[in-house]
Amino acid sequence: MAEAMLGKMSPFFIVSSVDQSVAFYRDKLGFERWYQEPESEPFFAIVGRDGAMLLLKSGEAGPLPNSKRDPEMRWDAYVSVSDPDALAGELEGRGAAFSMPLQDTHEGLRGFEVTDPDGYVLFFGKPRLG
Repeated sequence: MAEAMLGKMSPFFIVSSVDQSVAFYRDKLGFERWYQEPESEPFFAIVGRDGAMLLLKSGEAGPLPNSKRDPEMRWDAYVSVSDPDALAGELEGRGAAFSMPLQDTHEGLRGFEVTDPDGYVLFFGKPRLG
């Protein structure tokens, strides 16, 4: 019997406003809205770009990014990128603010951080080779 293969994994963020989050990910990071429920004043949405997908839901508990639980645990999502330098240039052109600029990290990665309106931190990068 063949083993089942895992596909992609997608973060699920509880947000303060689905409309606000969709607008941020669309306008600043180039994501598309793939699904939203309901169409007016949504409580749930899926946004995506290429192979990355993010689920967004508003809830009474409100957002709780990792850094609010433990300041040492900054990232809420790692997004694997084939060319972090090119993506950084694109997102700068969209007016995205980086919470950590493009750089080589001490974790052996090259990339940058963006913080969304609810404080979730996404690292866009790839391993440095060599």
